[in-house]
Amino acid sequence: MQNVNITEKLSLFSDYWNPKIVGELNGQHVKLVKLKGEFVWHSHENEDEMFYVLNGTLEMEFRDKTVSVNQNEFIIVPKGVEHRPVAKEEVSIMLFEPATTLNTGDAESNELTRNELEKI
Repeated sequence: MQNVNITEKLSLFSDYWNPKIVGELNGQHVKLVKLKGEFVWHSHENEDEMFYVLNGTLEMEFRDKTVSVNQNEFIIVPKGVEHRPVAKEEVSIMLFEPATTLNTGDAESNELTRNELEKI
């Protein structure tokens, strides 16, 4: 049991779209990730996702609308809902999701797919 300094953890990496595990609880991962640009359209059949914006503004695109998520706000994407995160400028995010969650969900594996995540 120890505290986790989010600012310190974010300073340990600079790559985009590559989540890092910073905590685990009840079969869930707490992840930090930096985003910039557009991700792929995807959904998760069995997992809800929570995106908590630490810095910047995240545009969460859905097929019928776009939701802006600002610093100190979060959005929960229910399982089965197709979505695409977009960051016009660098955004730092904390994710809460089941440990089984693959970042690209049902999208075919591509250069953004991360099968194994680093713990920092």
